[in-house]
This record gives sequence, structure tokens and C-alpha cells, in this order.
Amino acid sequence: MNSSEMKFLVKRAQRHDQEAFTELMQGCMQDMYRTAIAILMHEEDAADAMQDTILTCWEKLDTLKRAEYFRTWMTRILINHCYDIRRAHPICGDLEHCEEPSVWDEYNLELKEAYASVEERYRLPMELYYSQGFKVREIAQLLGLPPNTVKTRLARGRKQIEAYYREE
Repeated sequence: MNSSEMKFLVKRAQRHDQEAFTELMQGCMQDMYRTAIAILMHEEDAADAMQDTILTCWEKLDTLKRAEYFRTWMTRILINHCYDIRRAHPICGDLEHCEEPSVWDEYNLELKEAYASVEERYRLPMELYYSQGFKVREIAQLLGLPPNTVKTRLARGRKQIEAYYREE
């Protein structure tokens, strides 16, 4: 979904158009899933975070001042919900003991395995930058970090992914 379509759907959803909101959320589901998995590394917790995010977005959509920032706003809400879940439940240390493979597709399992090889602080910036197309400046705002720290985390995360694939 391009930015003008998203902006149009956000404006309709702000006028309590449920169909527009549903279409908007369906367009964001894959990005939401990948962000939640990058943080939580657990399918059920990711689904809970996504569900909580959708509900919060619907309830608070009228607080969004500019429609073009919907994606950033929604991602920040998702990140907050993920960290709330992490605080409430200890994270699994070993991916093999956490859960059965995802039913979505094999890509999700490969993504989880690659993410599991990367230190947590590098995982989320990499997901936001490479999978979702956020700019370094936007990631810095979302995570409350200086832009140079985001650049460093991206570089270190790339090195860890490279090391993971060399071992494979």
C-alpha cells in the first residue's frame, strides 16, 4: 500500500469508517508481525501484541494529528505492547524449545532463526530498516536513540547475520 492510499484510509478511519480501518490494518499486518517477532521471538506473544496494537489504534486514532505518520505511530504502539508482554513473560532462551514452526510459511522460520542469531538490541533496528523501509532518522525517533547509534546497531547486526550465514 502506498503512502497516499494509507493517508486516505487513515482519514476515513478517523471518521469511524470500520471498513477503512480494517483495510488499513490488513495492509500493515505483515510488517506488524515481523516487528513483533523481532522483539518477542514467539508466535503467540506476537499475535497478542498485534491484537493489542490494533485495538489501541482503533481507540486512539483520533489522537493521531497527521495521517502521513500513521505507520510510525502504529509501530511505536506495537513496540510498546511488545515490551509490555516481555516484562510480563520471560523470553525463551532457545528457539527450538519455544514453539512449533510457524504455520505462515517457511520464510518465518528462517527469519526467526536468523533473528535468533542476532543480539536483541540489533534485531529491531534491522527489521525496521531492511524489512519495513524506515529511515535511520525515523528509527532513531521510534526507539529514542541518536541516529549514529542506529547506524552502529545496523552495522553490527549485519555482521552478526553474516556470521550466522557463514556458519550455515
